[in-house]
Amino acid sequence: MKYHIITYGCQMNQNDSERIASFFDEKGFTESSEEDAEIIIINSCSIRQSAIDRIETKIKSIKKSSNRTVILTGCVLDKDKERMGSFIDYYWPPQDPSSWNLPHFKEKEERAFFEIPPKRSGITAYLSITTGCDNFCSYCVVPYVKGKEKSRPSKEIIEEARAAVKLGHKEIWLLGQNVNSYSGGINFPSLLKEINNIRGDFWIRFTTSHPKDLSSDIISAIKNYKKVAKYLHLPMQSGDDKVLEKMNRPYTTKEYREIVEEVRKEIPEISISTDVIVGFPGETEKHFSNTVKLFREIGFDMAYIARYSSRPQTTAYKMEETIESEEKKRREKIIEEILKESVLQKNKSLVGKTLRVLILREKKNGLLVGKTEGYKNVLFEGKKDLIGDFKNIKITHGSSWGLRGKINRK
Repeated sequence: MKYHIITYGCQMNQNDSERIASFFDEKGFTESSEEDAEIIIINSCSIRQSAIDRIETKIKSIKKSSNRTVILTGCVLDKDKERMGSFIDYYWPPQDPSSWNLPHFKEKEERAFFEIPPKRSGITAYLSITTGCDNFCSYCVVPYVKGKEKSRPSKEIIEEARAAVKLGHKEIWLLGQNVNSYSGGINFPSLLKEINNIRGDFWIRFTTSHPKDLSSDIISAIKNYKKVAKYLHLPMQSGDDKVLEKMNRPYTTKEYREIVEEVRKEIPEISISTDVIVGFPGETEKHFSNTVKLFREIGFDMAYIARYSSRPQTTAYKMEETIESEEKKRREKIIEEILKESVLQKNKSLVGKTLRVLILREKKNGLLVGKTEGYKNVLFEGKKDLIGDFKNIKITHGSSWGLRGKINRK
């Protein structure tokens, strides 16, 4: 029989889907296109209402067009599970293969989830180093759908990273809701050191970092370990202290600013991206103006901007929604415009420099797309057989969307 996995949400879900694919392959199933598959697995994400709406629409469309088996798994709140219960055939608790069942399976799976090897492809290898979360940000569903934070043993992670490098992956991306609090026998800086010491030419990236746990030791690891990319994703969420408190984000804007200052002092070339939520319950125009001020002051290289979405089970779900949808869109647009200005300025400053770029894919008209160490897109002319290689690219143009360049053949 043929199966197909549709993945929503974050890179951690993508990594989970790789293990689910391996699980099916070992059972004798064949991965195929959505059109040909008899079994469709939806790896879900309940983080935002809009995502759940898309998932429900997708499931209904699959069931309407055919009588295929649909399995729902991933981050699914109880209410979302109930809402889609009549449209799915099976619900599989995430990362719990002992409870995964189908009539086609002869035996119960005895292995733990992370004992199932991921079915990897492409250039990047995603490695989940923790699961769950203990932070309980008031807007976030993760602790309710993935449970308490658990760190995988460091030996297990290092061996998985070593295997990925042997297979030719050029990026090892360490994943967790808060990688900084990793405690699988060693701390996070030590884990970075161990993976950095693996032989091979590759980059190490990680996400997400919580500001409250970004220590000087982690900053030092980014600075000093050659394979650790000079890129940091550091969610800000809001630029107002009162809103941060309501979000249960245990740092102030002053502390966040000081962290960024320390990072840039130690690693001047680093790229920093962030997350921002606009329209959180009770966010006044004054609160938002503080976010605008801090966002402009810091000048990020990239940002993921989200309009607040109320989710069941979270603390914020009980808070009164005070911001209309159109006002959320307006605030989102303001932050986007500031981001465009910031990115344009930073990208123009790179013109004339030669940067090491990992070539990821082919675009139309003989153009290739790659990423710099600072996670910036670069477009340049080159042959398809360069995909997966590192090349030195001289930057010739910078814009708000990315960089243009040409291969430096010196």
